[in-house]
Amino acid sequence: MIFHVSLEKAEDGWIVAEVPALPGCVSQGKDEEEALENVKEAITAWMWAQDQKASETMSPANRKVVVAV
Repeated sequence: MIFHVSLEKAEDGWIVAEVPALPGCVSQGKDEEEALENVKEAITAWMWAQDQKASETMSPANRKVVVAV
């Protein structure tokens, strides 16, 4: 998947990376390269957490199948 990421330099000099399409998905790094690597991990964690929330709302009678994208 492809996401747009905004990069902004914080007052402390760190680079903050935010994914507007995923509310609350934010990370940071000492430079742009580190911030982008860290935000990739944040995206994975954000999507996993959302999947877990959705899974909890599914009826036990439904068959659950995992699909990799």
